[in-house]
Amino acid sequence: MALALALLGLCSPSLAQDRIWRCGNEYTNNPSEAQRPNCQLVSGGNVTVVPAQRSVPTQPAQPASISARISSPEQRQRDSDARRILEEELRKAEARREELRREYNEGQPERMGPETRNYQKYLDRVANLKANLERVDSDIAGLQRELGRLPASK
Repeated sequence: MALALALLGLCSPSLAQDRIWRCGNEYTNNPSEAQRPNCQLVSGGNVTVVPAQRSVPTQPAQPASISARISSPEQRQRDSDARRILEEELRKAEARREELRREYNEGQPERMGPETRNYQKYLDRVANLKANLERVDSDIAGLQRELGRLPASK
């Protein structure tokens, strides 16, 4: 059966690929186009060429002024809301930082329950507290940067 399929594949001219030439970055199977000086016959393997889609040129978008997009009072309200939300998040982060600092106790937190017998658990908790402190400090710095970018409240 496999031999019959192989013979059928060899005998079928419709399955054979035409000769392909590469002309720079383009491929062609048209012999008249292949007469150009920079065209070379491609040998070995099959070449699949997918034609590029033609894109429709578009006009660049005209930038709209901010006042045209959002009215000034509406923008001031959004800025005020953003400032209020960021300030609230900053207060929460600062409270969390103080809580973590008290618990961290400058790298010497009090041992809890099983940590008295298992020093590694204590070291893991200390490292976790330190990482949480660094994360909260980073969050606070980010919130302060964002607040600095907002227009001053009136």
